[in-house]
Amino acid sequence: MKALAAVPDLPDRRRHAPREEYTAWVRATFAGTRGTISSRLFFYNRFVQHWPDLEDWFAAPLLDRLDLHADAPAGSGKHVGISHEAGSYLAYLSLIHRIPMDADWVLARNFDSLFNPRVAPTLGMNLDLVDALDERQRQLGYRSGRSLLTWGLARLILWKGDPDITAITYDDLAAFGEEIRRWCAMPEARTIRAAHVHRNRRDSDPATLTAEFERACLSRLHGLHVLLFNTGQVKEPPFHGLKTCELWREEPTSPDTPPAIAAPVNRWLSGRLQTTDRAESVRNCRDAFRYFLRWLAQDVPELTNLAELTRAHIEDFLTHQHERINPRNGRPLSARTRYTYISPLLQFFRETSQWGWTDVPARPLLGRSDLPKLPSRLPRFIPRDELERLMQAVEDLEDPHQRTALLLLRWSGARRGEIARLPIDCLDAYPDGYPRLRIPVGKTYTERMIPLHPQAADALRSLIETAKAGNAAARHDPWAQRPVRYVFMRRGKPMGRQFLFADALEVACRKAGLVDGDGNPTVTAHRFRHTVGTQLAEGGAQIQTIMAILGHRNAQMSATYSHISDPVLKEQYEKVIAAGGRLAGPAAEALLANQLDEQTVHWLRTNFFKTELELGHCLRTPAEGPCECDLYLRCSKFFTTSEYAPRLRARLGRELQLVQDATERGWPREVERHTAIIARIKELLAELAEPTEELTDTETCS
Repeated sequence: MKALAAVPDLPDRRRHAPREEYTAWVRATFAGTRGTISSRLFFYNRFVQHWPDLEDWFAAPLLDRLDLHADAPAGSGKHVGISHEAGSYLAYLSLIHRIPMDADWVLARNFDSLFNPRVAPTLGMNLDLVDALDERQRQLGYRSGRSLLTWGLARLILWKGDPDITAITYDDLAAFGEEIRRWCAMPEARTIRAAHVHRNRRDSDPATLTAEFERACLSRLHGLHVLLFNTGQVKEPPFHGLKTCELWREEPTSPDTPPAIAAPVNRWLSGRLQTTDRAESVRNCRDAFRYFLRWLAQDVPELTNLAELTRAHIEDFLTHQHERINPRNGRPLSARTRYTYISPLLQFFRETSQWGWTDVPARPLLGRSDLPKLPSRLPRFIPRDELERLMQAVEDLEDPHQRTALLLLRWSGARRGEIARLPIDCLDAYPDGYPRLRIPVGKTYTERMIPLHPQAADALRSLIETAKAGNAAARHDPWAQRPVRYVFMRRGKPMGRQFLFADALEVACRKAGLVDGDGNPTVTAHRFRHTVGTQLAEGGAQIQTIMAILGHRNAQMSATYSHISDPVLKEQYEKVIAAGGRLAGPAAEALLANQLDEQTVHWLRTNFFKTELELGHCLRTPAEGPCECDLYLRCSKFFTTSEYAPRLRARLGRELQLVQDATERGWPREVERHTAIIARIKELLAELAEPTEELTDTETCS
């Protein structure tokens, strides 16, 4: 049935529909149902009689318009059921006469019958489009039925006064979301919600009911946003609660900040916003300035111009940070937190002074030495026995997305963000058929291709097929700078890292028994990355290989894994320490304290056999030239181990014989020289905790 012609322009004043027009619509729409026609016309007549001026109905209190004054005395003007039973007429007014309904009324009513196949076409709605949207949401994985779709569509078209579903925009969704929050904060909302659910939940708190209603409404609106984004009708990607990524563009200054202070800060941040490619970096800078400007307002209120800032002010700010107690945990600010707050300020003062800005200090007020010294930590790999128990628990995870995400962590060493953003074309194979994974552009702005264990590849391949079947719309990837279709999608939107990694690890760690005294997991997602790097180094992989797999920007990051897995150190440890041996000699302290430079370490690692002497080793590198000291037993480059104890005792016996021979020949200088060597050898044997008496004939002759 064709819809009646819609009124193109809104009148200056909202008016009722003419009786003849509405009667004709009712008779045409509900032909053959005499009872329905009679009741609809009766409700129309009664509503118009009590509210002859439609503007009065819109201006009336919300509870009056919803007929929620059932206990009102006669003659009070509170009419029971009049507005409620005229709901179909008000919907007709909105969609045919283009009269937008206010959100207060729309959110307080149900409109289940609005999409009746008999009624909807006559009001200008395209049910074929609704059916297509319903089919698309099921393809995306929604299983809640048609109600998720119709709830939002009905209220939006009535609120807009436009039956055209294709006219719904992102601005409409965002504005209606704010209307939901405003409505739920109204005192009347509690009365309305209590009246709606009183039959099934008599003892429920009205405030709780309202909070639940707000969450449900925003969730349904968010689902509609996801659906319209995946159909291409809405271009802005959905975020939960209709929050967008534009929030980080907020200025760090408050309205009370003096203009001479706010202007250069906002100007500098705006410049970074135009040139930086990471919104998170700009947001961190904004937060650092908020903290600094808040301190200025409290401790230096007389400062009204940033150019008046001095080094003394900065030193006071640094002291404040050092002494400040974090109210969240009752402890001082950590070095990492203070570094995060100071680093943007250092960059700001350095750059603005170089650019010659006149409204900032003329010279940098901060230097690198002002930054807190951050500890350099070694990678925290997962011990083998714990890793085996954990991976067994991972394989038992029910959710395939969580299981695959952790398998990729285990076998690829990729970062969490890189795994969460894997595109559907990320899996490939080498010519021999072994799987390989293309990790997208991330922290280092470089794609990389790495081999992938078949176990992880099989799990990933299954998810790729699921993502292709869902056919979710591509989203603009800020790292790749292009639209990307992701693997880890559910119901048309990317899955969060909390669900993929943190929640999954918590379940797996509890099952594997890897929890601390407080019941918290002892394994984090990043430790898988450290474990892969450590295992590569232990297997003898070159630094270039570790860099390529882990995506490191410089060799120093990958060299850390080589240092902690150095086979030379392991071999010497087994020979000297684990076997009960010791080090002795002038160079022993440098070895034990790890005080050797990188060049010496490299020389030892590659040419260790060349350093061997009769009674130990020499740490002198070729760059230092040949050794000119014959008495190497006291040379600062000499060291020996328990492995050379038999040779030292043999040399001691030989020196004793030489002393006796020199004495018989009357050579006092030779006696002095050999006596000094004997004393030094005894010192070395004592440092090695080796005996010096009762030399055997074999040791004496060796």
